[in-house]
Amino acid sequence: MFRLTFRSRSLLTQRNNLNSFILASARHYYSSAETTSSMALKAISSKDAAALDKDLIDINIGGFSLDQLMELAGLSVSQAGPDDTKSRFGSEWAVYRIHPLSAGKSILVVCGPGNNGGDGLVAARHLAHYGYKPSVYYPKQGKNELYERLKTQLKNLSVPFVPDFTETLKSADLIVDAIFGFSFSGSLREPFPSIISQMEATSVPVLSVDAPSSWDIEKGPPSEGPGSKFMPQALISLTAPKPCVKWYHGRHFVGGRFLTKSIAEKYDLDCPEYPGIDQIIEVDVNADGKL
Repeated sequence: MFRLTFRSRSLLTQRNNLNSFILASARHYYSSAETTSSMALKAISSKDAAALDKDLIDINIGGFSLDQLMELAGLSVSQAGPDDTKSRFGSEWAVYRIHPLSAGKSILVVCGPGNNGGDGLVAARHLAHYGYKPSVYYPKQGKNELYERLKTQLKNLSVPFVPDFTETLKSADLIVDAIFGFSFSGSLREPFPSIISQMEATSVPVLSVDAPSSWDIEKGPPSEGPGSKFMPQALISLTAPKPCVKWYHGRHFVGGRFLTKSIAEKYDLDCPEYPGIDQIIEVDVNADGKL
């Protein structure tokens, strides 16, 4: 009887110690996340962003392949969108990013013809694995092998490619805007003016990838026409923030955990301290050239 009681007390002590450890770890994790989210980060120009991408895929500098970078970008996008982590330690420790599963599983991923659209395709795959129900609107599809592989991966997961943005929008709980990234310039071409106007007007929350589509990377939103009043609820900057975030008001995330110290120093970029195993960090926005 004594030995059984002693064993029970020992197990209870171990459980209490484990609970204390979990609580301390959670507090450290979320405290770290809150502290780093207010640090200042430098923006990178579109010219330097293009040069940085070239360095990343240079076999003698970054060593990444294009599909590796797209995978990292899409993973970051998927983390910025949903987070269904519910903390038992009170609301101050809870992590809700912009769209937990409980807020609705239907996610409409709008993809453009370039690498930004590829990031959206990767994000859609991750979202499907997380338990969401993504659908993809991809009106101007990239034709190279990489995009074909990403499409096949989504079809194998029964992720639908929808022909009608307007109709699918009616049942969407979240939109991922992966139309245009940092290389966008010039005027919009159909069908994108209509799509951006609808994203601009909808009450459905929007997460934009790298930049709100239609925005000039250096000058921000257009002065008139589609996109002039487009302000998505959330934005994820890939690798580093772009200058257009000076005009952005909303929740801002950065995904660039793969950057090495040498590349960051070359482009005079700040590397935030990402919390835990996250690929992203939420960062404040101001209009002083830093974020």
